[in-house]
Amino acid sequence: MSEYHEIWMNAALEEAGKAAGSGEIPVGAVTVFENEILVRSHNLVEHLRDASAHAEMLVLKKTAAVLDRWRLTGVTLVVTVEPCPMCAMAMVLFRIDRLIYGCSEPRTGACGSLLNLPGNPALNHRIEVVPGILAEKSGKYLKDFFELRRA
Repeated sequence: MSEYHEIWMNAALEEAGKAAGSGEIPVGAVTVFENEILVRSHNLVEHLRDASAHAEMLVLKKTAAVLDRWRLTGVTLVVTVEPCPMCAMAMVLFRIDRLIYGCSEPRTGACGSLLNLPGNPALNHRIEVVPGILAEKSGKYLKDFFELRRA
């Protein structure tokens, strides 16, 4: 584990807090390029009324715009929760180098739990996956959010 993984995850967790504060499912993400955080975002599905407005999708698109290229080699995506199939496939298509995530998502996770798209040998790109960084803290954001919603 890099000395930066927890620093980057804490930045993603700040974004997750923003999402929760605005009624969104608390998922936050950042992209890292040359060991510096480049882009930050959080879920905006409800706000934008867009099912694809996951934190991962938003940071990938913004990162491509900032770097002015669609191939995001050299980029690490840090996200609080294991990505879903849509986001995992987007990571493969954007050709990121590495994914770091917090807690696993056994029902919809596509980076090792339910599916493993970043490591699928049938696809033309593989992504290094680093799971479990600040997993307990990431999971608590989700647990607290859904407990409040049910109350």
